[in-house]
Amino acid sequence: MSDVVAINRRFYDALWRKARLERPDGFNTWTLVSELLPSSPSRLEIGPGLRPRLPIAGTHFIDISAPAIERLNARGGIAVPGSIDALPFADREFDLVCALDVIEHAPDDARVFGELSRVLKDDGVLMFSVPLHPELWTEFDDVVGHARRYAVSELVGIMARNGLEVEQSAVYGMQPANPRLVKLGMWYLEHRRAWAMFWYNWVGMPLAKLFQSPLRLVSGLIDTKGVDEVLVVCRRRG
Repeated sequence: MSDVVAINRRFYDALWRKARLERPDGFNTWTLVSELLPSSPSRLEIGPGLRPRLPIAGTHFIDISAPAIERLNARGGIAVPGSIDALPFADREFDLVCALDVIEHAPDDARVFGELSRVLKDDGVLMFSVPLHPELWTEFDDVVGHARRYAVSELVGIMARNGLEVEQSAVYGMQPANPRLVKLGMWYLEHRRAWAMFWYNWVGMPLAKLFQSPLRLVSGLIDTKGVDEVLVVCRRRG
C-alpha cells in the first residue's frame, strides 16, 4: 500500500506541474455546490489538484501535490499538504467537505471515512465520489493509483458505521466509456508520459468539460448496476 501513495504522488505532481487551474463553475457539479454554499461558510476540499469543485477563495484544501497547493494558495485558497486519513483539523469544524476522485486512492479507507465524519459538523454535508464494482478493475485503476473499487454493500456499510446518511446520488465520472480509448491512453501514459499529460491537460480535459453530461441527482442511492463511478451526497447525523 505504501507503493500506492508513491504512485499517486509521482503521477499527480507530473500531471499538475504543467496544467492550468480550472474554474469550479465549469464542472457539472457546480449547480449542486451552489445550492450547498449558502449553508456552508466553513468548507474543505480534499485532493482537488487543479480541478477544484468548491470555490477557491476562502476554502480549505488538502493535497499531496506541491504544484497544486502553490496554485490554489495563489488564488486565495487555504491549501496545505496533508493526507485524507489524518486531516489536520479539529473535530466538527466544517459545514461542507468535498472529496471527489480521492477516497479510492487511500490505503486505509476505514480511517478515511472516520476522518471525514470527524471533521464534519453535526448535519454537515459530505460530497464524495468513488469507483464501483471490483470486477470492473482495469489497468487504468493501476496507473492512476487506485487502491480499490467498492462493492455497493461495502460502501453502504462504511458510511453507516460513520454516521453518514445518503441524501442524494448520481452517476459520475469523466473516464471515456470506450475501452479502446482508455487502453490507448494507458499505453501513452506508460510509454509517452509527457505527451499524454500534455494531451490530457490541454485537449482531453477541455473536451471532457465541453461535452460532460448534466449531473442527474436522485434521492437516496441510485441503481448502481452498470455504473462505473458514483457521486454521493450524505449528511452527518449527530
